Amino acid sequence: MPDAIDIEVPTTGSEKVTAELLIRSGLTLALAESCTGGLIAARLTEIPGASAFLERGVVCYANSAKRDWLQVPEAILNGVGAVSSECAEAMARGVRAAAGTDLGLAVTGIAGPGGGTTEKPVGTVYLALADGDRLHCERLFLSGSRRRIRELTLAKALDWLQSAARRHLQED
Repeated sequence: MPDAIDIEVPTTGSEKVTAELLIRSGLTLALAESCTGGLIAARLTEIPGASAFLERGVVCYANSAKRDWLQVPEAILNGVGAVSSECAEAMARGVRAAAGTDLGLAVTGIAGPGGGTTEKPVGTVYLALADGDRLHCERLFLSGSRRRIRELTLAKALDWLQSAARRHLQED
């Protein structure tokens, strides 16, 4: 049997803070990722103990996955499109409902370098968080390479999760 190779994956530290806050708050999380392609789930699972809060992560890149796995209405996908607040909100609600978690976080956007339009240029990203009766969605305008756009989206998602966990800790 070959020797195991141990490669240290760099993290920003924000992943660890996010994990610690989610564990302390007792919140559970499900993720629906499109343009980040599982990056948020991958980075959170670099932290030992992630199974205490992360129930599942779904990469729903194609519209059919958004529709079939998250119940995003066809009217949204054919109307305003997959890169929209309506779609991000439906994804967040859908993954939360499917997983039965406290939080459902969704991201959809155009990481580039192609695929942008005048109305939705490369770097347009929608982030949505379903938290109980609360539903928050924000449109981000990011710039840079595909990797940079995905990393900036990750940073914003971690920030939102930290805020949600802190809010729940204060409410308890």
